[in-house]
Formats: sequence, C-alpha cells, structure tokens
Amino acid sequence: MATSETILQVLSGTGPRSFSSDPCFSSLDLRFSCKFHIKCVKKKASRHRKMFKCSNVLQNSIGNHWFKGLGDSDLSWNATINRLQLLRCKCQQAERVSDVTAGGGNGTWLVDSAKTLNLNGVANTPSVLEFGDAQELAQEKEGLTSNGALNQEKESFATNGAIGRGRDDSRKVSIDPIEEEAWDLLRDSIVYYCGSPIGTIAANDPTSSSVLNYDQVFIRDFIPSGIAFLLKGEYDIVRNFLLHTLQLQSWEKTMDCHSPGQGLMPASFKVRTVPLDGDDDSATEEILDPDFGEAAIGRVAPVDSGLWWIILLRAYGKCSGDLSVQERIDVQTGIKMILRLCLADGFDMFPTLLVTDGSCMIDRRMGIHGHPLEIQALFYSALLGAREMLAPEDGSADLIRALNNRLVALSFHIREYYWIDLRKLNEIYRYKTEEYSYDAVNKFNIYPDQISPWLVEWMPNQGGYLIGNLQPAHMDFRFFSLGNIWSVVSGLTTRDQSNAILDLIEAKWSDLVADMPLKICYPALEGQEWQIITGSDPKNT
Repeated sequence: MATSETILQVLSGTGPRSFSSDPCFSSLDLRFSCKFHIKCVKKKASRHRKMFKCSNVLQNSIGNHWFKGLGDSDLSWNATINRLQLLRCKCQQAERVSDVTAGGGNGTWLVDSAKTLNLNGVANTPSVLEFGDAQELAQEKEGLTSNGALNQEKESFATNGAIGRGRDDSRKVSIDPIEEEAWDLLRDSIVYYCGSPIGTIAANDPTSSSVLNYDQVFIRDFIPSGIAFLLKGEYDIVRNFLLHTLQLQSWEKTMDCHSPGQGLMPASFKVRTVPLDGDDDSATEEILDPDFGEAAIGRVAPVDSGLWWIILLRAYGKCSGDLSVQERIDVQTGIKMILRLCLADGFDMFPTLLVTDGSCMIDRRMGIHGHPLEIQALFYSALLGAREMLAPEDGSADLIRALNNRLVALSFHIREYYWIDLRKLNEIYRYKTEEYSYDAVNKFNIYPDQISPWLVEWMPNQGGYLIGNLQPAHMDFRFFSLGNIWSVVSGLTTRDQSNAILDLIEAKWSDLVADMPLKICYPALEGQEWQIITGSDPKNT
C-alpha cells in the first residue's frame, strides 16, 4: 500500500493535496531571458531537422550558451557548453560510469558530460533507499514516538528492505510468469544508441509488415516504460532518454510555419546508421533523427511531449535520488523553454491550453480540438513538477510567478467548469442562454439541447467525472479515461471529485472496463457521426 501511495506522489507534482492558492506565489517580481546559439563546424542536416552524430571519431563541435539574467542587477556570464559532447562516445568502447545513481550500477553516461553541466559540481549522489521501502520508512518515522518504535522499525527495515539499488539476495521473490514474459517483451523493444539504452520503440509486432513510424521511440509511449524501469531500479535508460531527447528539443526561434516552435519536444525519434564521410566506405555512424510532426501521420505537432518529459524528469529524481540531472544548466533551460511555450500569450482567453485535434495521446481525429481534458491534466501536473524542480535564481522568478498564477486559475477552471454529475446536469438543463455580464451563470453560452440522451441514462446516482472538452457553446460530455485518471493522480481534482470519479468507474465497470483494460473513451463513435468526426479513419474504430 505504501508503494502505491508513493507512486502517486512520484507522478503527481507534489505530495498528496499539497497545492493551495497561496498569495505569496505572486510576490516574486524578476525577469528572465535566455539567448541560446550554437554553431557547428559541420552541418549534415537541413535547418528543419537536427541529427546528432556518434561515431568512432569523437565529435569536436563546440556550442556556446549565453544566459543573461535581468533584475535588480545585471548578471551575465558566458558558459561554454559542448552540447554535442553530451552525445559523443566511442561506439566500439563506450566509457561507463558506475556512480551515476546511488550504489553504483550500469550507468553509461560519460564522466565528463555528467560533471560538466552540474550546478553544484557533484556527479555522485548518496546512497538512497529502495523506492518503496524508503517511502514507507519515511512515513513511519513521522508517526513514531519515543517509546522505542523507531528501533523496531529499523530492525524491521533491515530484514525486509535493502539499501542501495540492488535488492537483498536473501529475499525470495516469486515472479509471475506473465510479468516475466512482459519484461522480456519490454526489453526486446529497447533501442540502443552507441551501445547505451535510450528508449523503447512504440510497437514491436513481428507479424505486421507495415512498420510506418512504430519503430521509433515516442516520447509519450516511453512514459509507462520509463516508470516501469524506475520502479525496477533500472535508472540508466531513463536518464539517457531524458538527456538525449533534451538535445533534440527545438532551440532556435523561427518564424517559419514549417519549423517547430522554440521549446517544442519532438513527437518521436529514430536511431539511424548512415555512412561516414571520408575515404573509408565501410565506416558508419549513428544519428538521432527527430520528428516534430513534419513527417507524422496527419502532420500535427505534439503538444504533450514536453509535458510528459517534465513529469518523467521529476519521477526520475524522486525514484533514483539523483537530483544532479534536473539541476544541470541545459535541463533547467529546457524546462523553462517548455514553460514559456505553454505560458505564452495568445488569442485564447482561458487558462487551459488550446490545441489541435490529434496532437496528444489520441493522435487521430476524435473531435477533441480545443481544450481537451488530457492536455489540461498533463499541463497541471507538469506545472507542479516544474515549480518543484526549477532552481531559485533571478532568471526563474518571473517564470515561477506566471506559473503559480496559471496553477490557481487552471485548477479552479477545471474543477468548476469541467465537472459533471447529476446536480451539475440539472443546473445545465436550467441554463439561460445569451447572457451578457461578468456575473453570468452560463459563462460559455451552453445550450441545454446539446446534452446527449445517453448521458441522462448513463449518469449514476453516486459519482461524477470531468468532461472531455469545454469551449464556447460546446461541451464534450464523453468520458476520457486518461484525463480523468491523471487528474486524480496529479491532484487536479478535489478529494470529493476524485472519489466520485472512482465511484463512477466502479458503477459503470461493464461500460468502461468489461473484459479489457480501461477504454480510452466512452461512448464510442458510431455510424455517420464516426465518419464525420474522424474522417472515416479506420484507426478510430
């Protein structure tokens, strides 16, 4: 039970229900600006695509970061950072690091890279407790008194838990054959870059002849794999994934409609082997080829990739105890760029993120354009995680203030206007339309006629959920599983709303789960409605 509670705390932005609208959030008044420029000796890709190379010849391209903090005092420094050095290695004999995480292990990141961009100059971290056992011990210590319970707990922990990354060999753990088979399949899908694990492919079906882009490493698809590796104590693949995808982030600010926006994370990337320029025709090198949506099916940019990246970054720090990754200058800059992309001013009047259809987990047309619940839940969780990980410096003050203001507005907006239960349903039926005032009850001009007939019959007496979308004159009453479940995990919903969502899933188990895992969406689109909304896309059946 303690382990399951810990998982929720790792995935959510802070501990359970720790967020509140603290007025001190807006007390910071500093500004941050970041200029970044990289010059490479040799460019082998177009300006719309980044390819990072790794060969038996070390790459020596040098990049410079310029950071300039604006506040009461003008702080500036020129930090020379070799970005491409982060990706260089000797393919035949990669230097290995055993002290990346506590207790040693199979770390593969270069020593010089691990130390170069560490704010405190410390590459090693102290030994950390086993993930579940450490959290359980910490919770027990809080409730201990001076009656000797602490010593009893220490004795119990010494016999039941192991210190460090590895488990005690004396513990006999029975492994479920299905779980063992699942781990074998997951490890078979691991992608290696210069001998180091970097992620897992989206799908590995040997019976399918149509590969498309499913042989690539998707940001969102690796998240459940990454969480599984973290809980298993295999931290290196997650660390490599976080740092390599950071190098693929779009850093240049452009005005070209065919170029990714500054701060955008790619939807996926692929490890390619290409011939190496030179006299030796047999020499090859590995490159990382990212896709920001320009080659994706439907040509949509991924809105959720950066949000998932921040969530996984925090989970890595919590599980491994290695906070040096999130303290690195390039990682801190990557977090800020994602936040600035999401918090930028636009035409939208709502605190939620305005996105297009197909730009998130449901990457086909499903009629979720606008403000889909899934993105808002991930946005809230990423804001919480970023607030916890951002270094308290002059350049972050203005961003943290904007972040806190958005958290307050976003949480209120979702809890108040996305929530639906029998009481709220009766209120919508009594809505007056065409109201013009600041005190209007029907703020989004929702017409009661748009309430679907299935909803009245389907809504249980006990329970409720967050609707799938909310726009002017439109409410999407469908139940989307990821958005609702992640709202519970991240603490976006109140305690009563979280309990109501779980009550609804239990009451409607036959519709939402039945004999298969939780459905993505309920109810399913059928007939002409399916043809119109999805464009007759068979992947949406």
